[in-house]
Amino acid sequence: MKTRQFFSLMILSLIVLAGCEKANINVDTSAVDGAAIGEVSGVWAKGSTQVIKGDIVIPQGKSLTIEEGVTILMDTLAKPEIIVKGNLYALGTAENPIKFTVNEFYKTPAKKFGKLWGGILAGPTCEDLVLDHAILEYGGSTTSDASTSVKMGLYKAVAGENLPALWFANASGRLVVQNSVIRNFQEDCTYIEGGKIIFANNVFYTTGVTGGEAMNFKSGCLADIAYNLVYSTNTNALKLSNSGDKTPQTYIIAYNNTLVNTGWRRPTAKGGSIWLESTVRADLYNNLFANTRFGVKRDPKKPEDSRSVYSNNWYYGYDQTTVNQFQPTGDIVGGKNDIISNVAGVNDPKFVNYPLNTAVSNADFNTSWDFHLQGNSPALGKGITNFTRHHQAGIVMKNGITYTSPQPSTFVGAYGTKI
Repeated sequence: MKTRQFFSLMILSLIVLAGCEKANINVDTSAVDGAAIGEVSGVWAKGSTQVIKGDIVIPQGKSLTIEEGVTILMDTLAKPEIIVKGNLYALGTAENPIKFTVNEFYKTPAKKFGKLWGGILAGPTCEDLVLDHAILEYGGSTTSDASTSVKMGLYKAVAGENLPALWFANASGRLVVQNSVIRNFQEDCTYIEGGKIIFANNVFYTTGVTGGEAMNFKSGCLADIAYNLVYSTNTNALKLSNSGDKTPQTYIIAYNNTLVNTGWRRPTAKGGSIWLESTVRADLYNNLFANTRFGVKRDPKKPEDSRSVYSNNWYYGYDQTTVNQFQPTGDIVGGKNDIISNVAGVNDPKFVNYPLNTAVSNADFNTSWDFHLQGNSPALGKGITNFTRHHQAGIVMKNGITYTSPQPSTFVGAYGTKI
């Protein structure tokens, strides 16, 4: 009798343990808070906190929708990766953004460049990915042989790579990143290998210890890039390349972006603002370069497509060293109606609140800075609007939402005057 009771208790214990394990594998997608590891899909409910205790995977053919105000809290010991084989829709609002983050305790100056979790890694089967009013911070850990992305053959699929905040790799897919903030990452903010793409109204800062771009594009991309602020990336704000074997040829239309202090923390040939290479086609309009290292620079051995267009870009340098390396000679690209001087301090864009004498090596961003233009800014009225964007008719997602690239403005840079 005692033997039977013993075995009954053992069986009951195994059932309970199995139930606990299953509950930990699949995320709780109800209104209450949940913890996740393994495969996830469904809905993370508005205002909830989802604790990510290990790598999670959105399976192919399934979707995860994250509603406004959700906090995705990463375990800093596990350093989770978010693998997207299906679709991801992160739909925050201005009042209630979605946060991919870590516990406040870890947000110290010593952890300024993150490395505390992985990134969002969307493989070739991901059809849709949307980050709207999302904050991604303190990630970019380094892969190992045990990393899920390495085992699945994703991103660069080797140990020792610093993960970007976002990797997307489907040339037939759709990617929209808008109204979002990417900050405190070890290297690249984004690494994009194909797709129909909109990057609009985003802010990038405090990224890149020894390398890394804000937006890094390879072959297969048709992208509209507009109204983004990029502050002090280690390397380029935009690395535009057609390297790889995907079609179509990468064609980037970048307009009305504000780039400040970019490239100085990596003083090599590629450290700069906008880098062009490998027959990429690029149209650049109405962009504002303030104290950046270089402006638009090409790889002389692998230059851009000759059909590329540059027009109405604005350059300001606080000191003569900065101004000298703006000049369109050799590999430095100049454009039609560009506003560029060879004298330090000329072409002050008159930002509402930003000290133009801030050290170009500074990587710390003050959120009280305001890069809108004052009412007497000479950069007002210097932009053009008579060009065609890729996605002005919109990108239609599988969930029925259409995203349209914003119209260009007659001011230069990402922000006009404050309303």
